[in-house]
Amino acid sequence: MTHTYEELKHKPLAELREIAAGITHEAVQGYTQLNKDHLLVALCTALGIDMKAHKEVKGIDKGAVKARIKEWKGKRDAALAAHDRKALKVALDQIHQLKRSMRKAMVRAA
Repeated sequence: MTHTYEELKHKPLAELREIAAGITHEAVQGYTQLNKDHLLVALCTALGIDMKAHKEVKGIDKGAVKARIKEWKGKRDAALAAHDRKALKVALDQIHQLKRSMRKAMVRAA
């Protein structure tokens, strides 16, 4: 049975110890003495599970959005050099809006 980090994280300590009992790996040796946080790390090491939650962007073209951000950063730098406050504000607002739209489109990878 394959486990995910999120699934293991929400299991009680007793169930984690039952899973560790069936594993012969040096990372889970002494599992009865480990608290939940340490046992979770040991189980992930023994089972080869990645402990980071990966996210991916869905619904938008990430490359195109990043290209537009790069364009606006060029306009921002030009506005800074020209001391044009209005153009600077527009550029900063656009960069912020584009980054925000990309963050909203992020979902957890299954």
